[in-house]
Amino acid sequence: MQQVVLNVKPKSTFEVPLSDGYQVYSGILAMIQQNDENVSSQIHDTRVNLISISGLLGSFAHSERKGHKKILIHENYKILIGITDPVQDDVFRSFVIPIMLDNAEIPLEQGKIVTESISDRKETFDSILKQAIESHAASISFHFVTPTCIQFRNSSITEMFPNRIAVFHSLLSKWNTTSPDFSHLDISRDDFGRYLIERPDAKTYKTHSVLVNTIFDKKKEHQRPIFKQGFTCCCTYQIDRNAPEKIKNGILALAYFAPFCGVGSSVARGCGHVEVQCER
Repeated sequence: MQQVVLNVKPKSTFEVPLSDGYQVYSGILAMIQQNDENVSSQIHDTRVNLISISGLLGSFAHSERKGHKKILIHENYKILIGITDPVQDDVFRSFVIPIMLDNAEIPLEQGKIVTESISDRKETFDSILKQAIESHAASISFHFVTPTCIQFRNSSITEMFPNRIAVFHSLLSKWNTTSPDFSHLDISRDDFGRYLIERPDAKTYKTHSVLVNTIFDKKKEHQRPIFKQGFTCCCTYQIDRNAPEKIKNGILALAYFAPFCGVGSSVARGCGHVEVQCER
């Protein structure tokens, strides 16, 4: 798995939605399509939970237009792309990263952003497990940077709170979907509930309605936006001192995995980007 960091700069000052991940995702696909339609289709057709895109990270100005913010020409921004699927990892390494190196232009709705530099970091499931075993951490700080939309079971309802079971079960599902069979983690929902305590920072807690897709409405005969509900906040998860070593190591491994895969759904469209810090 790898996390690609794009340092970008806008060519002008223009407006983007407050939840800009969908535009960034569409812009990256459009840029790739100009070079190779087959690669663009391959990325678009993959299960979107195997690629995560943070959207634009940086400082913005206020916009008079409701639901929008201004991207500033003199500011630098970052886009983080996490790839956990081995097939997509090969695609990005062999094709996408090379075309982004030479001041590639990523088109957004009202303007363009240009890649100034690119870097990446790589991990394996084995290296993350080893890191978890050696860390001896007991406290995990999650910063949910972009709106996080976690589906409740098989319903259309989303979680509006960084519930320990919802957050870590989402990560567990992504881990077991992409990791080799011998690296699968055998942790139940009850284990997360029994051995973790969440302590959210109320001052940082916000709710959001996020644009994640558009579909064609056959009745009205035009494109219709699809929104999901989510939250952002900082939250500390404390591991119970009586947690079995196997459970504790699994929880820590999922925490180290989170920045690569994102939390919840629509992670390719800018949702669920997290920053994680584990402490003794």
